[in-house]
Amino acid sequence: MAITAEAPRGGVVDQIGDATYTMILRNREIERFEDKHRGIFEVWDGFFDRGQKPNSTEVKDLVALALVGGGLSDIKADKIVSDAGPQALMKFYALAQSVIGVAFMPEVFDEPSVKKKTSSDQSPNVLMSDE
Repeated sequence: MAITAEAPRGGVVDQIGDATYTMILRNREIERFEDKHRGIFEVWDGFFDRGQKPNSTEVKDLVALALVGGGLSDIKADKIVSDAGPQALMKFYALAQSVIGVAFMPEVFDEPSVKKKTSSDQSPNVLMSDE
């Protein structure tokens, strides 16, 4: 039996401190974020230099809300984020970007369907040409 955690569709699994957590941003968490900060699409644009980058408070709140979406209580999620300290901010920045991206595009981890014409004896997964 494998015990490695797998992310559910639309979610991310990653390690914070010594533990692995499932993080999911659902509409409920996104709305809570927007009530406290700004629109999620503004934050998304900020990750790609098309707007104001998210600040540390927004990043930490996104990670905490994603932990809540993954099943933790508000209190536990806040404690995990606050206990991580400032050395975790760069990781949290990447996690916040990931949880928004996967929430917006959950198919990103789906198996791609290969659409390539092949000869009858060639696997469609072979992407190299003989030329």
